[in-house]
Amino acid sequence: MTEAFTDISGIRHGERALVLNPVLKSEKTRTDEDEALEEAAGLARAIDLNVAHAATLYLSRIVPATLLGEGQVEQASQIVKEQQIVVAIVNRPLSPVQQRNLEKAMGCKVIDREGLILEIFGDRARTAEGKLQVELAALDYQKSRLVRSWTHLERQRGGFGFMGGPGESQLEVDRRLITDRIARIKHDLEQVRRTRGLQREARQRAEQPTVALVGYTNAGKSTLFNRLTGAEVMAKNMLFATLDPTMRGAKLPGGRDVIFSDTVGFIQDLPTHLIEAFRATLEEVVQADVILHVRDISHPYTKNQRDAVLSILSDLGISPEDERLIEVQNKIDLLPKDERARLVKYAARTSEEAGRAVPLEGLRMEAQGGMVGVSAATGEGIPQLWDLIEKRLSATRRKYDLTIDIADGAALSWLHSRGKILKRRDTKTSAHITVELDPADYGRFKSRFKK
Repeated sequence: MTEAFTDISGIRHGERALVLNPVLKSEKTRTDEDEALEEAAGLARAIDLNVAHAATLYLSRIVPATLLGEGQVEQASQIVKEQQIVVAIVNRPLSPVQQRNLEKAMGCKVIDREGLILEIFGDRARTAEGKLQVELAALDYQKSRLVRSWTHLERQRGGFGFMGGPGESQLEVDRRLITDRIARIKHDLEQVRRTRGLQREARQRAEQPTVALVGYTNAGKSTLFNRLTGAEVMAKNMLFATLDPTMRGAKLPGGRDVIFSDTVGFIQDLPTHLIEAFRATLEEVVQADVILHVRDISHPYTKNQRDAVLSILSDLGISPEDERLIEVQNKIDLLPKDERARLVKYAARTSEEAGRAVPLEGLRMEAQGGMVGVSAATGEGIPQLWDLIEKRLSATRRKYDLTIDIADGAALSWLHSRGKILKRRDTKTSAHITVELDPADYGRFKSRFKK
């Protein structure tokens, strides 16, 4: 049952594909068109489709029945025939009617951008939670497209219980079964949300701050995650190489324990179904103490990618002015030497006064927490990133003068692990310490050690 519901189009790896990028002439901008076509082809290749032909189509208007104009449909049909295309991808939302009419006219399977992304996510999900989230998004998407799946929709049926009452059509049965399955998945995901909340509370009790990595798909988040934590999360040069969220512990250079959280990559026009389905996972970002916005600074459309990520973060309630945001400009090893040197110099200056440095020409920093240029592949800039993370976590710290019994090793060890010792003077019986601590940690210290 579930398998059938989450199978969007029956695509098989290696099939020959046609990628069409429809653009209204009123929206025409050359850079965005080229970027959108390139990205759509990349999405198709991400599930091993063989992109035989890719083209941008300019529309004077949206045709309700087919989206494309009559001549464009005929041209695409000819390409399908000549190139032996098995699946056509339209990089724009299609209504069920448009999808069905295009399939009939072109003689091949047709899916839209949302269907393609769902195919990729379905192929990538590995954990039980990831599979549930993808299935929920797929069911929401497919619910309006049930009419495509059956040739016997007019047939009435009788039956008992879950099989449907007398006179209930196959379409009604399927729609009811999907609705029931959606309700069950949402219940299961609510359990996931509660479990994550309990785990988050446990980390807070253990006084471990969380650092979340976000960014456009293929920006290098997983490579950076591996570099910072020593983990071995799959990191490949492909869109959505990592789907399931991963959390790993690490120790800052100053000795403080932190939890790093790797998240699913964002993309322009990310389907609403997917944002909603992955909200349980994305709550880790909302609750994080530091958010690393990882950008592929070498990408020709890096600005558009940045804007897409900031837009999605805004939808989650995280504004570009949020002081937790650190902009990590990744892949600086791929930049020309002069541009690379200029970026590193500027990043060093912003680290001195995060969020308030005057931008250099051609460089614009959105993150209030600072900016750093790194290469997750080579390790360049990673020490500066560590420093910026520590600085961000220490931003709310205050200085406290404490006198501790020299024999109280547990209290002294706790202060060393949670705070930054600025000054220490020992006598025969006491240690006089000036320490930098978060106010919350100071409260914990007083409660735990009765100081």
